[in-house]
Amino acid sequence: MRDGFIKAAAGTPKIRVADCAYNACQITSLMKEAAEQGVKVLALPELCVTGYTCGDLFLQDTLLQGAEDALAYILEQTKELDMLTAVGLPVRNRWDGKLYNCAALFCGGELLGLIPKTHIPNYGEFYEARWFASGAELDTMVKLCGQNVPLGYNLIWECETMPNLVVGVEVCEDLWAPEPPSVALARAGATLILNLSASNELAGKAAYRRQLVVGQSARLLCGYVYADAGDGESTTDLVFAGHNIIAENGALLKETRFATGLAVTEIDVDKLIFERRRMNTFAPPKRDPMKEAHATGVGRSSFPLKVEGTTLTRPIPKNPFVPEEGADRRERCEEIFTITALGLKKRLEHTHASCAVVGLSGGLDSTLALLITARAMDLLGRPRTDILAVTMPCFGTTSRTKSNAQILAERMGVEFRIVDVGEAVRVHFRDIGQSMEDLSVTFENGQARERTQVLMDLANQRGGMVIGTGDLSELALGWATYNGDHMSMYGVNGSIPKTLVRHLTAYAADQAQEADPQLAAVLRDILNTPVSPELLPPKEGEIAQRTEDLVGPYELHDFFLYYAVRWGGSPRKVFRLALAALEKDYGRETILKWLKNFYRRFFTQQFKRSCLPDGPKVGSLALSPRGDWRMPSDGVNALWMKELDALEV
Repeated sequence: MRDGFIKAAAGTPKIRVADCAYNACQITSLMKEAAEQGVKVLALPELCVTGYTCGDLFLQDTLLQGAEDALAYILEQTKELDMLTAVGLPVRNRWDGKLYNCAALFCGGELLGLIPKTHIPNYGEFYEARWFASGAELDTMVKLCGQNVPLGYNLIWECETMPNLVVGVEVCEDLWAPEPPSVALARAGATLILNLSASNELAGKAAYRRQLVVGQSARLLCGYVYADAGDGESTTDLVFAGHNIIAENGALLKETRFATGLAVTEIDVDKLIFERRRMNTFAPPKRDPMKEAHATGVGRSSFPLKVEGTTLTRPIPKNPFVPEEGADRRERCEEIFTITALGLKKRLEHTHASCAVVGLSGGLDSTLALLITARAMDLLGRPRTDILAVTMPCFGTTSRTKSNAQILAERMGVEFRIVDVGEAVRVHFRDIGQSMEDLSVTFENGQARERTQVLMDLANQRGGMVIGTGDLSELALGWATYNGDHMSMYGVNGSIPKTLVRHLTAYAADQAQEADPQLAAVLRDILNTPVSPELLPPKEGEIAQRTEDLVGPYELHDFFLYYAVRWGGSPRKVFRLALAALEKDYGRETILKWLKNFYRRFFTQQFKRSCLPDGPKVGSLALSPRGDWRMPSDGVNALWMKELDALEV
């Protein structure tokens, strides 16, 4: 529960139709199993105390009393469990004489509330209106299992020890309706929606059901736990598959099907609160809630849970900016190439640029910039000779990168030019009194600024445009020379993190393999070249300056960037997630070292991000001052560093 994680589960017990005592034992057993796994919030299926397929038996008092007795047994047997549970059963309302299909929410043996199903299906294979009344507008108290319990559609519950955990409940068809109750519940503050369902299985239905759950979690910026009926329901006409789904803000976290038991994972409620805070369109309505716009007037009470550490089992990818291997990654790479190329295409059209000038170093970033620029020219129907690729060797350039730059330009059919900037830099150093033996930041940055001057002046000569090569990871760390490689006329890589740059280049190599094996080969050699600005003299012909030795592994920094900036995680939380995903690769001490470096650089280097050139956003995170990120250049990182210093190594 620390750091905003709550372990939640959707469960499907094996039941017998109308055998309430048996079902109560199965439910109790499953609840205890969930508690042993550390589950704090559990959803069980619709009408699982009786079975969903009881038919006209629902009208029999014998069954209804059996359901109440079974619930009383469950409450007694699980009163020591530190877990909020929702279970489905039919409930009599003696005030209006009607029967309601309800979710009973309870914790520590106490019934917290009964939530009636609002949308009662009576089409196709469903006949619920034959037995159940709609809970729309219902707001009353009933006595059940010896307890006075609220019965209503407009209830949510807040965890006393974890205020961001606010739970709302809807029942099966409610999700499928045009206006699900969960909309009002989420707008009233619910961050976790439980759905108790009995959705029969049909060919192709699982995909549709999954889309509904995942989509609703995205629309409501919530966690969504969907518990489905399964083994034991009557198969007279239908089969139930126990399709349990847990989603969070549009991401599928866990799914089970054709099995009884539990689907368990952790939901990050703090992350959901951050996103709701960030998105101003997620707002409560201005008027009376459920009645007019399904928004205010929701009853809010609380429930207790002990604060405990939660073992993380949810997927935490090492490279959060990069899709998993396979078709998704290929599709994402193609999409990014298209977005960036379209952005550059528009800028070239608007400026009537006669050419695009790219500083080609033989490294990853400039290679990607050239690949994008070539696509833009292809989209414009212009020859690739309208691209001028310029390599500018100086004191740190190796033969490998110089050769790769030339081969790449030749294979892509662009104009190529070598401008050795060594002498110009020496003259500049003499002018300012900089010793060639002093390999300081001035020695490095002087070369970068000279290269930018060459590119800008060549673009001016030809009426062209300089294409920027710096990526998102470099912007986050400030790993760019101010008014050097930091500057261009349009930065195509500005929202692409280094880990994704690598995969985009690999994708381009795979695409080129059949048509141009030589192009594919040079792209792969570039991928295998150490990342370096090549500003210090080589050692025995090899690159002497490796970026990741100086600022830390980009795999770590991209991970930090994603969770710290995109999702607003605290340093402690980012560290915990990094340990879960990357400790085996780097070790605890190394991760903490580079995390401190990340926060230090991220704060001190904002001034470089405050004056970025234009460039397209391609993912959920960018650092443009005109887009996603507003931050003072003189902001102080003391609070963040204090939290980091408190972490034990």
